[in-house]
Amino acid sequence: RMRPAFARLLAISTIISIAACALPASAKDPKNIEKKPAQAAAESFSTYASHPAANLFAEDVAHRRGLDADSVRTLLAQARKLPRVQQLMRPATSETAKNWAAYRARFIEPVRLKAGQAFWQRHRPWLDKAQAETGVPASLIVGVIGVETLYGRHMGDFRVLDALATLAFDFPPEHPRAAARSAFFRDELEQFLSLIQRTGQDATSVRGSYAGAMGMPQFMPSSWVKHAVDFDGDGRVDLQGSAADAIGSVANYFVAFGWKPGMPTHYPVGFDGTRLDMDALMAPDILPTFSPASFEAKGAVLTEEGRAHPGPLALIELHNGKTGQPASYVAGTENFYVVTRYNWSSYYALAVIELGLSVEARMRGLPLPLSMSDSTTRLRP
Repeated sequence: RMRPAFARLLAISTIISIAACALPASAKDPKNIEKKPAQAAAESFSTYASHPAANLFAEDVAHRRGLDADSVRTLLAQARKLPRVQQLMRPATSETAKNWAAYRARFIEPVRLKAGQAFWQRHRPWLDKAQAETGVPASLIVGVIGVETLYGRHMGDFRVLDALATLAFDFPPEHPRAAARSAFFRDELEQFLSLIQRTGQDATSVRGSYAGAMGMPQFMPSSWVKHAVDFDGDGRVDLQGSAADAIGSVANYFVAFGWKPGMPTHYPVGFDGTRLDMDALMAPDILPTFSPASFEAKGAVLTEEGRAHPGPLALIELHNGKTGQPASYVAGTENFYVVTRYNWSSYYALAVIELGLSVEARMRGLPLPLSMSDSTTRLRP
């Protein structure tokens, strides 16, 4: 995952799979005016067959992984440079204020809730099996797959080979972290080429997101290699067509990052203004650091359940745009931090958690739960 998953996503993903930018164009640029359609098409789909960096990369990968160099070069030569992928990776020209309420509303909505209920009902045996074997709640797995791809409806239509090659060798130079991101995508391209060589898949037929994430859970190639599992036991890992494999792989991902069975992901939190030290509470960011006692000593107010939590906590802050609305807060546990390893965004983490819980409530015929982040103003000392 890009998170080391998204970090997408969010990341963006986050988070990390929902970003989009407008195509920059200039009507005054004579180069744009004079290009003929055939020429523009050729430029849009130029291949990496004679790209010097791509050829050196192919030689290096083949040498280090014990692969046939000609086969790797031939495979990579089929990759096409995609300007659209470059556009989507360019930094936004203007910063948009983060808005938790708006972000949440994109996912906790009727279409996704209905699809989530249908997914849960259809695949209940696999969800029950994953929860029993790993301790990862079925609701969290349902939330992740729902946010990532709307339960397999939107898995991406970019050729993964093209997307990864474009970002590996032609990452937008104006991005503030262009060198680091290019190196990341070269690593992912290497993992993808190796995966294709081992599985015998047709590299040009594999589709995914513009960042190269694949399948229902949107795993990056490195996450596929490390965490994807053949959960249905049919002899192959299929994250595109097997909901069972997707379910088992999401659970396995969280286990790998330290999921603690039975531990809540977060608690409601309020504040005591007479002793509030917000700078100290926010200093560790989302990394759980404070015991419940030290958390409250700095002005946070917990429920009885939160005070009894056996591990460290972090104050999670979620902004609500520039509308004058106060930020929302929850007290995040180590399991909340684990969820952010899928996509390095607290907005993403709380969205997948709350989508899953909302689908579960719908399954049981219960009212949809309110967000715990709404309790900030209700909890007082």
